[in-house]
Amino acid sequence: MKKSVAKNYIYNVAYQILLMILPLITTPYISRVLGAEGIGIYSYTISVTTYFILFGTLGIAIYAQREVAYVQDSTEKRSKVFWEIIILRFITLMISMIVFYITYVSHGEYKVYYKILLLEIFANCFDISCFFQGLEEFKKIIGRNLIVKIISIICIFIFIKSENDVGKYLLIYALSTTAGNLSLWFYLPKYLTKVKIKDLNIAKHIKPTLALFIPQIATQIYTVLDKVMIGSIINDKAEVGFYEQSQKIIKLILTIITSLGTVMLPRIANKFANGKKEEIKENIMNSFKFVYFLSIPMIFGILIVSKTFIPMFLGKGYEKSTIITCVISPILLMIGLSNVIGTQFLLPTKQQKQYTISVIVGAIVNLIFNFLLIPKFMSIGAAVATVLAETSVTVIQFYYIRKYFDIKQIIIEIKNYLISGIIMFIIILLMNKLSYSLNIIKLISQIVVGIVVYFGSLFILKDKYTNNLLKRIINIFSNTNKNT
Repeated sequence: MKKSVAKNYIYNVAYQILLMILPLITTPYISRVLGAEGIGIYSYTISVTTYFILFGTLGIAIYAQREVAYVQDSTEKRSKVFWEIIILRFITLMISMIVFYITYVSHGEYKVYYKILLLEIFANCFDISCFFQGLEEFKKIIGRNLIVKIISIICIFIFIKSENDVGKYLLIYALSTTAGNLSLWFYLPKYLTKVKIKDLNIAKHIKPTLALFIPQIATQIYTVLDKVMIGSIINDKAEVGFYEQSQKIIKLILTIITSLGTVMLPRIANKFANGKKEEIKENIMNSFKFVYFLSIPMIFGILIVSKTFIPMFLGKGYEKSTIITCVISPILLMIGLSNVIGTQFLLPTKQQKQYTISVIVGAIVNLIFNFLLIPKFMSIGAAVATVLAETSVTVIQFYYIRKYFDIKQIIIEIKNYLISGIIMFIIILLMNKLSYSLNIIKLISQIVVGIVVYFGSLFILKDKYTNNLLKRIINIFSNTNKNT
């Protein structure tokens, strides 16, 4: 049952990018056709719907992934866990749908859009990706969704033609989620055995899922509520659009960093169940290095190329998104670190209380600074509040793991990546003085030079993690060539 962490990471990155690929490919087109206001309405209604999905799913996704990981080697036990959890989630989502209908669908300015998004909530009843994540079968997840996402992209270019097509855009979004979730059910017979209804104990999962539900609510405050607050406090929905597009760019990059957490959660959970504490520590330390290795150059890169990239990518009228993207870029490091501590260590090792406290504090920090900054600085204020919130979460989580890890050593590990990132930043900054015939040439040149300088600097500094990573890549290619 054990799968390669490297392969699972690649599969999960591919899957997460796949979930983001639709908006990434279509963003330049959609941002121009729907405009900032249309994007703002789309983002606002989706954000509201997300809360009902959150309340409907409780903390089941992470809980299910962990519980399946604990019993991944027993077909009978994992079958029982699967049906108990899936039935519980179906019941809670049905309740959430009823409340959503009464609150938003039956009346209000955007009721026509919320009626479409009822399907989005219903689609989550059939999301079983957490089951395959618990089994470390990440390849299965991406396989079935690929065709669905490609069809969605095609539909957007065919049916979205004017600023009045926000409803069609939401419908395509909801239908793709539904089709993607249902497609995974075709794999289930291979992994499950029959379970008698009388043997199911659904009630026992309520308390532990609620324990994980609290931190999820807190997390959503500073990942979704910011857009809701911008839309509620500021009359101009374009501000939500500016913020939404910046978030999409950052989240796509963040996906590459945090996907390791989804892969490592079931792996660490399984090792914890088998008492392999030293292996867990080694895995976590490597994860910290991985976050530094990726996040530092990405932050510096965003600060330099966003002025060229964003207007070219989003089109005219989104100049403010350039500023927001730069302001919010530090969360790549903060969320990366908190993902290692929270998702990869605290949750798999059953330290939900510490994890919950950290994200609740982050939610409070975000809420306070949103109220203080959004009225005056609008979407930029929300970006600052998000950075402060994520930083507070990371600091508190570091405090909680001080008994298990040498915090000073973890911080020192950033040295080589920070030095290499600064050198890269300075050289690319100097390239701005050169003249370019086209912005695309300038952008590609900066990215290529940045990558070469960053890796070159790490090589000169003799960074062990980078050297080991390069050796593994070379081995993968050499083995592939031998097989062919």
